[in-house]
Amino acid sequence: MKALLTAGGHGTRLRPITNALNKHLIPIANKPMLVYAIEKIVNAGIKEIGIVINHGDKEIPQALGTGKKWKAEITYIEQIGGALGLAHVIKISEPFIKKEPFLFYLGDNIILGGIKEFVKQFKEGNYNCLLALSRVRDPQRFGVPEIRDGFIIKIEEKPLHPKSNFAVTGIYFYDYHIFEAVKNIKPSSRGELEISDANTYLINKNYSVGYNEITGWWKDTGKPKDLLEASQLVLSMIKSRLDIDVPSSAEIQGNVIIGKNTNISEKTVIRGPVIIGENCVIKNAYIGPYTSIGNGVEIYNAEIENSILLNYVDINCEARIVDSILGANVNIVSTHQTLPGGHRLIMGENSIIEL
Repeated sequence: MKALLTAGGHGTRLRPITNALNKHLIPIANKPMLVYAIEKIVNAGIKEIGIVINHGDKEIPQALGTGKKWKAEITYIEQIGGALGLAHVIKISEPFIKKEPFLFYLGDNIILGGIKEFVKQFKEGNYNCLLALSRVRDPQRFGVPEIRDGFIIKIEEKPLHPKSNFAVTGIYFYDYHIFEAVKNIKPSSRGELEISDANTYLINKNYSVGYNEITGWWKDTGKPKDLLEASQLVLSMIKSRLDIDVPSSAEIQGNVIIGKNTNISEKTVIRGPVIIGENCVIKNAYIGPYTSIGNGVEIYNAEIENSILLNYVDINCEARIVDSILGANVNIVSTHQTLPGGHRLIMGENSIIEL
């Protein structure tokens, strides 16, 4: 079995963070979200991975390489023409997949458990298609299955009136019949080849389409709020590891990971779950639960909680920052340090700020 992993698109709902960083490389607990997907795939015994990227993208191949780190083989597949739908992603990947069964995994999905049981069910059940479902509060955002007598009879993409409270997650298993489906569906009203239409095609043609429910949590990280929630879920499972000597003046509570060459000084309180990268300076600060801090970050005199800080953020102000995502090289200083006084803002589209 092979795996097909999506890493294209432009992450417009996550701007301005994605103006300078591919969405799939945004760190969750200091690890790019795409790496979580690769680890799940490899742990399920799948070693041949095709990653679909934007045309001309060099960022993801540079970040992931050939797959040797995970004892896997990665092939990069460029999607030309922009985002044309998930079914189009499958359509252009036929030369890579050929006739083999494959796992189709959306790279911006974070799940708790593994996928070995899904692989086993797909193989032993002789399915043409197996879908991973999850119960959600807002099914209108997803592809929603209509289930009758234990069978999926239809799948609607982002319906106004969902027929169930299940979402089709970003984990699908297919055999080669899916290529027949993606070649016979038409673009939707938004101009895309919808994966829901391809799945419905298989159902209507009486191919064997099964499903199973994901146990534990599943998160689609399409919006800033989703990123923070995914971070909370991942951080809640960490175990303490301190790669430095913590001074007696600092207080560490709960599960905390601190990387090499990080300097924790003066009256600093770190209350886990928290992860702090390497070469950071944390001085006279409070780092609260569900915070992840990248490498080379400096924080002075501030309070941070339930936030994601990318590399080289510099904060020096007596302020409390919560529920925030700060991109690389963000610099936050007190208005009292400069004249004239007042708040100075340089903000990209979709920015949110509370003063």
